[in-house]
Amino acid sequence: MKHLLLFLLAPYLLLLPQWMMGQIDPDKITIARDSYGVPHIYAQTDAEVTYGLAWATAEDDFKTMQEQLLAVRGKLAEVQGKAAAPIDIVVQYMELDALVDSKFEKDVSPEFKKILEGYVAGANAYAALHPDEVLLKSLFPLTSKDILKGYAMGLALMTGTDGHLNKILNGKITAYEGQLPRGSNAFAINSQKSSNGETFLAINSHQPLEGLYSWYEAHLISEEGLNILGATFPGGITIFHGVNEHLGWAHTINGPDFGDVYRLVMHPSKPNLYKLDGEWLELEELKAKTKVKIGPLKLAVSRKYYKSKYGLTLKTDAGVYALRFVANQDIRSGEQWYRMSKARNFQEFKAALAMQGIANTNIVYADDKDNIFFISNGRIPVRNPAYDWSQVLPGDTSATLWTDTYPLDSLPQVLNPPSGFVINTNHSPYNATAKGQNPELPARQWTMGFRTHENNRSLRLRELIEESERIDYERFKEIKYDLFYTDTIYDPFAVNLHDLTTFDSDDYPDLKETIMLLNEWNHSTDTSSVGASLFILAVRDIFRKLGKEDRRKPGNRLNKEEMLAGLRHAQEHLMTYFGTVRVPLGTLQRHRRGEVDLGLGGGPNVLAAMYSDKAEDGRIVSQAGDSYIELVRFTKDGPVIETVNAYGASAKLESPHATDQMQLFVQQKTKPMTLDWQQIKKEARRIYHPK
Repeated sequence: MKHLLLFLLAPYLLLLPQWMMGQIDPDKITIARDSYGVPHIYAQTDAEVTYGLAWATAEDDFKTMQEQLLAVRGKLAEVQGKAAAPIDIVVQYMELDALVDSKFEKDVSPEFKKILEGYVAGANAYAALHPDEVLLKSLFPLTSKDILKGYAMGLALMTGTDGHLNKILNGKITAYEGQLPRGSNAFAINSQKSSNGETFLAINSHQPLEGLYSWYEAHLISEEGLNILGATFPGGITIFHGVNEHLGWAHTINGPDFGDVYRLVMHPSKPNLYKLDGEWLELEELKAKTKVKIGPLKLAVSRKYYKSKYGLTLKTDAGVYALRFVANQDIRSGEQWYRMSKARNFQEFKAALAMQGIANTNIVYADDKDNIFFISNGRIPVRNPAYDWSQVLPGDTSATLWTDTYPLDSLPQVLNPPSGFVINTNHSPYNATAKGQNPELPARQWTMGFRTHENNRSLRLRELIEESERIDYERFKEIKYDLFYTDTIYDPFAVNLHDLTTFDSDDYPDLKETIMLLNEWNHSTDTSSVGASLFILAVRDIFRKLGKEDRRKPGNRLNKEEMLAGLRHAQEHLMTYFGTVRVPLGTLQRHRRGEVDLGLGGGPNVLAAMYSDKAEDGRIVSQAGDSYIELVRFTKDGPVIETVNAYGASAKLESPHATDQMQLFVQQKTKPMTLDWQQIKKEARRIYHPK
């Protein structure tokens, strides 16, 4: 039997990586699973730890891990069919292969190359020994470059590159590039604000609850100084935000101008010639290719695209447009996150930020020395102030062809403000703390494009923090889990959204009870709230229509007819599926996976944010928003940590850890966590080596 097994595995054993030759020995890597199945990975070297991270991630969510890399390779449609073909094509438009190939040897340090090699070794070993879980054989073996391409792809999506491309391809390039934020929260207070002199940090990014770019919790420990607990995405080789023995940080998505669209001036008779600085240059013609699974067949699909001095160039019925964006200018984001994870103090953390490999994201930071810090991080192009960079740019002059980006110290930031707090909820970086203590608006703000608007979460968070002179840790947690809209229900994309709750029921007999319930509503989105069900259904319908009309932009006002249509939609929905408009939110909004089906509070743009989609039974089911939550107290004895994930540590429904955090999640509770390896080993439910 043993010989038969080896014979069957022979094609996959060729994929087994360097540990087969003695470079990484899985017996030297220990994975300890706690009572919730979270992997705590210990080894002598950082490279061995990342081998273990790849293995543990594959055990828990190999499918999502592969889907990320299939997209990078332009092979997702071979598995998922026609719907995935545009993803394969667009990723090739980004020219990630050329980016990584051109910079890998020069820009990636030898130290980090070992980290990459460790991770792909672990992933390839798992694939070789679990061939039944492999989605596409040709995906393996993975390489270090594949991982870096995955990071670049993720940053391109987070910086809105896909939005720019959609506008070009759909002929809507002059429309506002922003989208309704699914947001994130991050805030910290230090001894100037806390009741006991400790420093508190809330890590609360809002992501999809499962699938691509959902959070995966892990703890990485090595004898080379790594000891960090936090979250990454399936396929990530670093912790993206979390806490080590000395410091922690949280990310939120920011919205400065990370890319520009140019209209090229083409030759009247020679279709591939474009004018730049008075000269005619030739476009480089390229081809994006993929295969699309259609039943048992795979159909080859290709699309032409071009490259100009500006970058990616596309021909459309509306003209020829080029797209230049920052996310394909650097490949060091993974290494920067790695160095942030290993930082021991603020100076080392700031030095890691100075790499500017991470193209975007706000950062809220706290540490054991009572430091709190906010920065609206990113690679922001240094642009010619003579042009309006909010519009399509002329593509016939090098005056619009930026090459440099602003240094870190030029970005909005604040360190240890007297108020004792820093916050961000995807709102303006110029309102990061108390009034009078914020970063100043830069002279060239119009060329940088930072957000200047507030949102309901920022207004509510600042209101709750400033109402108390001092905040204890329990109050800190209550603020994080707050379920209320502000009195104004302010939304930057529908500034008069509050008017939904102010109609006179006598004026609209067909909506009488609905209007009365909203007039009486206290703005809470807890599971018992009837008004929240009506409000959330109406808002979902209103914003769906605004999206179709390209009206999701700051300062947009709703007219009466739009609001009434939203109310009628909400009323009709509840009457159709429940026979009444008096439906508590926990009955309408559900948190589901497998056999577990729980009522869930929260709503769009409250601090405990939740975004849900309609299910066949008329309920709305959680999709994005509050997902991985990590709360930290920096005490004299080290960080005290509690966390929760939306479902559990595993995405495999047969695992007991696929759903075992759901009850905690809906009840706004957490599980205690520790960085102490000895305690972890003592309490672990399972300890093993990745083999």
